[in-house]
Amino acid sequence: MRRDTRGFTLIELLIVVVILGILVAIVVPKFANGKERAMVAAMKSDLRNLMSAEEAFFANGLAYYDGPIPDPAMPYSPSENITVSLSNVTASGWAAQAIHGASGRACDIFVGIAASVGVATEEGQVACTP
Repeated sequence: MRRDTRGFTLIELLIVVVILGILVAIVVPKFANGKERAMVAAMKSDLRNLMSAEEAFFANGLAYYDGPIPDPAMPYSPSENITVSLSNVTASGWAAQAIHGASGRACDIFVGIAASVGVATEEGQVACTP
């Protein structure tokens, strides 16, 4: 009597499933940080845009904007879910912090002689908490 031997055995299928499981365990953590990196990139971009808007505002009136964001007086609006707040605004500088609603991280920037509100140490350079 002859048996039909086409197909895979149970052992072969289990080996394939284990190999796929190992590959998924390696790949998933690499993509999990992508969302956090995107949030940080959005905060950095928003602070750079704020710096441009503040300098344009200063060029028009020789004073930095010191009010709520967004506001019709200031041609700037942060990205969705990002809150930007100004502090230490004087005639010679300002500082700002951006916080994303879904992230535990914050990014900071300062210009002029304003004191940084976070981890920024160089004027005009965005720095984020680790």
